[in-house]
Amino acid sequence: MNGAEAASRSLRLVVGCGYLGGRVAARWLARGDLVIGITRTTARAEMLAAVGIEPAILDVAAAAPAWSDLLARLGSPVTVFWAVGFDRTAAASHRDVHVGGLAALLDALAAAASGARVVLSSSTGVWGDEGGGVVTEATPVNPSREAGRVLVEAETLLAGHLAGPGTALRFAGLYGPGRLPRLADLRAGRPIAADPASWLNLVHVDDAATAVEIVADAAAVRRLYVVADGRPILRRQWYERLAELAGGPPPAWDASARRSRGGDKRIDPALLRADLGFTPAHPDALAALPRLVQGD
Repeated sequence: MNGAEAASRSLRLVVGCGYLGGRVAARWLARGDLVIGITRTTARAEMLAAVGIEPAILDVAAAAPAWSDLLARLGSPVTVFWAVGFDRTAAASHRDVHVGGLAALLDALAAAASGARVVLSSSTGVWGDEGGGVVTEATPVNPSREAGRVLVEAETLLAGHLAGPGTALRFAGLYGPGRLPRLADLRAGRPIAADPASWLNLVHVDDAATAVEIVADAAAVRRLYVVADGRPILRRQWYERLAELAGGPPPAWDASARRSRGGDKRIDPALLRADLGFTPAHPDALAALPRLVQGD
């Protein structure tokens, strides 16, 4: 594809076509956009090409020259969705990927003067244990893990970069087809390493994809939004219902688990609703469970 072809249609660059990024890419493709999917492997590139997404094989942790070459070939991207998952089998660290890799892309975008809108997939894991309190975009971050600390650094990089400021979306726990947290553990009777009396915040993967679309298309957006279904549930409720539907024993709990492991907070996505009209199609995770377990 050349620059003239790209300029004739909306160009979307999805960095990380995994569980969420793949859905966003498919939606943009269905709208007639040109979608470029960044992947590290030839096998994944072939899968993307088979569904109409143009693949670009690139290691985001070591891609500074490659980004410039790619952008020069494509023209000016309209939207970039950074949704890179962490590959534990690779040599790169969280920081190599989400800070070093993102910085290389942003530098290339700034040099190309592309005017791209960048949407960063972040996480509500940037907060740790908030004592069950309500959390909004205004709540100071308090990450208890390396991954959360690195995401805060990536958000700060995007907000202050010449290619920014962009928008960070802090997603609650993603669930949906093929992804039900701890289902295998429950079926095997393995204890859950969490406090059953702490709050769990979730968002269906399709609603998460909708949030990305809305933010990408809006005329004006903020630098940060939290994305959740707005209906926190106690971990005890989620895992007891999941175990029941899966035909496994009642959940056992690891009493030695730190309360901050999963955090204890209630995420409020009111700002995204008020600004951009975000309305989850799946507002109740417990109600969504039966059909998802049947399809697992």
